[in-house]
Amino acid sequence: MSQVRTRIAPSPTGFLHLGTARTALFSWAYARHHGGQFVLRIEDTDVARSTQDSVEQILASMHWLGLEYDEGPIYQMQRLERYQAVAQQLIAEGKAYYCYCTPEELDAMREGQKARGEKTGYDGRWRPGPGKSLPAIPVGVKPVIRFANPKEGDVVWNDLVKGTISINNREIDDLIIVRPDGVPTYNFAVVVDDWDMQITHVFRGDEHVNNTPWQINLFRALGAPLPAFGHVPIILGDDGLKLSKRRGAVSVTAYEEAGYLPEAMLNYLARLGWSHGDDEIFSREQLVSWFDGSHLTKSPAQWDAAKLEWVNGQYIKAADDARLAALVKPRLEKRGLAVPAAAPLPAMCALFKDRCSTLEALAEWLAMFFGPVQASEADQAQHLTEPARAALQDLAVALKDAEWTPAGTAAAMKSVLAARGLKMPQLAIPLRVLACGRSQTPAIDQVLALFDREILMTRLQSA
Repeated sequence: MSQVRTRIAPSPTGFLHLGTARTALFSWAYARHHGGQFVLRIEDTDVARSTQDSVEQILASMHWLGLEYDEGPIYQMQRLERYQAVAQQLIAEGKAYYCYCTPEELDAMREGQKARGEKTGYDGRWRPGPGKSLPAIPVGVKPVIRFANPKEGDVVWNDLVKGTISINNREIDDLIIVRPDGVPTYNFAVVVDDWDMQITHVFRGDEHVNNTPWQINLFRALGAPLPAFGHVPIILGDDGLKLSKRRGAVSVTAYEEAGYLPEAMLNYLARLGWSHGDDEIFSREQLVSWFDGSHLTKSPAQWDAAKLEWVNGQYIKAADDARLAALVKPRLEKRGLAVPAAAPLPAMCALFKDRCSTLEALAEWLAMFFGPVQASEADQAQHLTEPARAALQDLAVALKDAEWTPAGTAAAMKSVLAARGLKMPQLAIPLRVLACGRSQTPAIDQVLALFDREILMTRLQSA
């Protein structure tokens, strides 16, 4: 095998959505598995809808996911002269031609075909042929350039995912490859790009299967080497319909904002349409080692938000506490909470991370250490009784000079229990409600030792 070169080519007409992110992951993993190269190309020929904000969001998403590319970003709109040159080459070789049909003529053409019960498509009226007389060139009409698609034979390829696919050329009309304004169409630009960039393997969504015959014929007309194609199944949303940029999809960066870890997202995306035995949780290194292009499924994948949350929770539980602290601190500050440099944030993460499936959930827990808390009225009425408040006042006194460790706070609590003849829940639950704003937490002695002493004492003295 020559050096593997794959690519991802998003359109900057919106955010990088999950389907494109998964295709990028498959392309990246395949290149890395084979020691090849991964190229990022920005397909920005939809000038009316492409934006710089979308480009920046795409780049940010790729960076967050850790899908580093070896070349790019390469912008199609900076390659217009190249597309024009290739189109002129095809015209000179009799493989493409100018078409002067107006939109109104094309509409009338299709309506006539429908009325006669024929398959709709371009009828080839401007396609040159032996002994054929072409219409007079109309004044003031800018032509498109059409590819003279072969009229006979079949287009056959062995898809990396779907197996052998065959489409007869009679099913394919003469594709527009350059618009009147000189901008290439998708199917033409992508062929020239993949040829110039020496792409060997193309992974993309299976909505592109119908584009592939045109592209294969264009590759052959240009005498260009044909890449291997792998059309991966679509991702279905909860409603059973396709997730897409225009329908139901959420941007990759939205998951970052919601508190997901990039390695968890990669792990989950990889399992949408690919598997390695029964392995559910695996590292990037394992994915690269295993992803040889096999075990890609043909059927659509089902997006499962609960499964993604579970996967993310597994990664949070296994994450380094110092890293979690660095990730959760900005989330606390975004809530308007000041986190002192001396705060034991890694230890806080260590204690609470087993209860969290996202960084936002972790921030929600840790917020009680840095800002005011307010238990529900029901919890206050049930647990902050007069006897409980009196015991909490005693605890404030006992904690004043206690060693500020879990053992020290536990000893202070035991002294109050003994003095008042209480059982642990009779003190621990009111303590949680007052100090933490909730009736359930991890081991309360460990929680107390993480508080700033002054903050905790102020809360207890308010009992």
